[in-house]
Order: sequence, then structure tokens, then C-alpha cells
Amino acid sequence: MDQSNNELGFGARIKRVYGELHTQRMDDHRYYHHSRINQSLHFLSATTFVFCYALLFTDPALAGLLAWLVAMTSRQAGHFFFEPRGYDHVNQATHEYKEEIKVGYNLFRKVVLMSIWAASPVVLFIEPTLFGIFTPTESATEFMRQCGLIWLALGVAGLLFRVVHLFFIRDVVTGVVWGLKILTDPFHDIKLYWKAPFYLMRGQLIDPMDHIAHNIVAAPARGND
Repeated sequence: MDQSNNELGFGARIKRVYGELHTQRMDDHRYYHHSRINQSLHFLSATTFVFCYALLFTDPALAGLLAWLVAMTSRQAGHFFFEPRGYDHVNQATHEYKEEIKVGYNLFRKVVLMSIWAASPVVLFIEPTLFGIFTPTESATEFMRQCGLIWLALGVAGLLFRVVHLFFIRDVVTGVVWGLKILTDPFHDIKLYWKAPFYLMRGQLIDPMDHIAHNIVAAPARGND
């Protein structure tokens, strides 16, 4: 009897995690990815991230460089420069409201994160050993590879920091699911946005999101990337 109850409890927890993951992904798409340019950049970002995942096993420094210089910059450029910031008629929400309730990194938090990323090579240049962690470099290539390792560590730290933060301001499930969502987003984004460049070439700058508008449910947005 106890074993059966434990199995049911485990099944219920898995179901909750799966439901939360679906909700965060749907909210992320419907609230924050209206621009076809943004979607196309996310497709570029996602394919690069998948390549970086494979590269982690053989060359983590290069993986860190590509992840930040290509995948992260293209992804965040889509949000900063192309995503509409006016009133969201599809979801009946203001830009300010969506930024306030975002689970992960809203635009302000992204500015902080990207500022740390941009400043880290300066810190390494001023302190070549990074306070005893590295051996001073003798070439530009070695310097860039050390930057790649720093950026890789920054990405991991940024993910873990927000996950743990969510444990306290939301709950453990929300934090764990958000972390899982971020790690699996590249695969999901490829599936979701591979058609975006074709829509863009046909002149469609904004996704009408008819599939969302017809099934709109008034609920707080909980997704982010």
C-alpha cells in the first residue's frame, strides 16, 4: 500500500513538472516572441546552441565562445531590438506587465547579465591570471580561449543563480522547471521557429498568433530565455 502511494506521488510530481514545463514554454512563446525577426534569430541561436552542446565534450572553450558570441547575442538582439514593446492585443497585456511577471531574465536582468559578459574580457586583460585561476596568456588566441571558459562559467552561474532564486521567490518546482526549460529550449526552438525565416522572406514581420488568439487564457506569463 505504501509503495503504491509513493508511486502515485511520484507520478503526480512528474505530471506537475511536465505541466509546468508546457505552461512556461507556451507563455514564453505567446508573450515574448511575436516578431518574425526575433523568431528567426532564435532559430539561429538554437542551432548554434545545439552545436555548442556537442562541442562541450571536446572543446569547452570554443563552445563558450560560440554560445555567447553567436547564440546569446543573436537571441538577445531579437528581444532587445525587434520584439514589439507596445500593448499586446493577443494576450491583452502591457509590455510593463509582461516584464514584471516574467519568471527568468527580463530585459533589465538581461542587461545586467550581458554587461557582466562584456566586462569579463576587460577584467581578464587587467588581471591576466583572473586572481590565480589562469596562467597568463601569450597570444590573442589563448586570451580568447580563456574568455570562452569564463563565459561558459558565467552561463552556468547565471542559470543556477536564477534557479535557486526562484526557489525562494516562487517554489522549487518553478525553479527546477525553468532551469530544465532553458537547457532544452534550443531543441524546442528549432521545432517551433524553423519556419520563421520563410515567413520573414514573404514579408510577414509579426506572427499573427492566431493559434494563441483563439485559445487565449488570462494567466500570468511564466516563461523566459
